Amino acid sequence: MEKGYWKDYQKAIATDNYFYERSCIRQTFFPGSENAFIKIIREELGLKIIDDKNLHTCSGIGYYSGIVPLETTMTVIARLFSLMSETSSRNFVSSCVTSFGLINEVLDMWEHFPEKLESTRYYLKEATGRSFELPHNVAHSSDIIYLHRKALKKKMIYSLVNKKTGEPLRVVEHIGCHYAKIFPQHGVGGAEFPQVLAGIIKEWGGQVIDYPERRHCCGFGFRQYLIMANRGYSIANSKKKFESMKPYKPDFIISNCPGCSMFMDRWQYTIAEMEGVTYDDEQKGIPVLTYEELTGILLGYNPWELGLQLHQIQCEPLLDKIGIPYIIDKKYIGKSGKKLNHPLKPKNIIA
Repeated sequence: MEKGYWKDYQKAIATDNYFYERSCIRQTFFPGSENAFIKIIREELGLKIIDDKNLHTCSGIGYYSGIVPLETTMTVIARLFSLMSETSSRNFVSSCVTSFGLINEVLDMWEHFPEKLESTRYYLKEATGRSFELPHNVAHSSDIIYLHRKALKKKMIYSLVNKKTGEPLRVVEHIGCHYAKIFPQHGVGGAEFPQVLAGIIKEWGGQVIDYPERRHCCGFGFRQYLIMANRGYSIANSKKKFESMKPYKPDFIISNCPGCSMFMDRWQYTIAEMEGVTYDDEQKGIPVLTYEELTGILLGYNPWELGLQLHQIQCEPLLDKIGIPYIIDKKYIGKSGKKLNHPLKPKNIIA
């Protein structure tokens, strides 16, 4: 008899009326992703999402790096909740997994130590004159795409199938550590069997690759990267993952963490320049997408408006496999309509 263990790995995800918290680093690394997410929620799904112009950082990187004190971080989180409290939504959605993990950490602390919650209310009132309510639901934006994956599939023009061979694309999914390793119960599938990206890949026609270092950290690690002398630890972690996935010949990598997406993209370039090594058969590298970028290209959004040209590992080989058209001459045109300078090409990657 089926025991139904899987129900223990589920989480409650609000179905509509979201208060969206943008990420401080995503807007730098992959600036098209968050705008794409908002467009997908509003125009494709017809749902409500609030994008508040007064939003600010959660202080997560500073907190986890040991720079920002806990009391300050809790007060910063409280101000974010105060902005939400001024709207009709109590469904808080984080774009960044660090924000997602930090907010769940703060809420857990307030639950077990209510005196911390009361002192935070006092600090926020003293500093800003504001008050706040707690969210009814906290989700990561990848949770929202996962929740609505079937509805989005009905609107998609393309699928994760190689147009030439008819075979499912082989996909490496990478889950950010702060998504489910801090509080496993807050991630779909927990830390052991995360499904938030795997479920999307399978629903949209792709094949999820299981490989030995699938759950290994990408190597970001705030204290590793922020301190220049420690960056060797960061790139060594990514290299370990690339070497482990290479025999399985992935068509692309998808991640739900802005840092993971950036490092797994940029470190491929760095390793190629340092060692002359790429992890594909064509010396082009393995494209790395955010889940919003993936959703967008399958819905038929313009790849350059999504910002794929900002990736270090170019995405045209993947677009060609799926059969997505693009105009190469419009790849480097700015918002003004003027052509921008082309970036210098790397020595050891065919771009």
